[in-house]
Amino acid sequence: MRVSLHDNRAHVASTIMPKISRIFLSLSSTADNRVRHLRTAIDHLRTIMAPERYSSLYVIAPLGQMEADAVVSAVIEGTTELKPVKLLKAIKEIERLMGRKPDVNYGPQTIDIDILFYDSIIIEALELIIPHPRISERAYILKPLAEIAPALMHPVLYYTVRELLRDTDDADQVIPYTSRDMPHRK
Repeated sequence: MRVSLHDNRAHVASTIMPKISRIFLSLSSTADNRVRHLRTAIDHLRTIMAPERYSSLYVIAPLGQMEADAVVSAVIEGTTELKPVKLLKAIKEIERLMGRKPDVNYGPQTIDIDILFYDSIIIEALELIIPHPRISERAYILKPLAEIAPALMHPVLYYTVRELLRDTDDADQVIPYTSRDMPHRK
């Protein structure tokens, strides 16, 4: 039997090197200082992922009151070595550190971070569903996602992000964020 040092190194490297996975995360804030909350969240996320692309910021005011109920959102694409459940736990810890109230479904939140896609895997577990189960209904997530990955294929629905956005009813209400959209707060 012939033994090659090169082959052994390749085997050792493949067992030591962690798997790098491509992820897409959405970030949104509905509390005061929304943009600052998003920037802080991105700083925290850099400890668990390597961001590669960032969408612009977008804003939607579901009830028409820009100051009171506006959602400012963005999407980031990057890579991580964390497995999906560990990634979720790390994200939940970032949300907790930033003051997110876990029992509040509606109302102001400092930050909401969702895993939209993790490679092209599909997970349906009690604590985690990937791809995000309501992504096709949320233009405020689809619009920034379409900016950075319009041809990304949804692994369950078999539509691209661009096609999903086109099929939403409120895409025209999601607009690029400008500093004039909301008064500055200290």
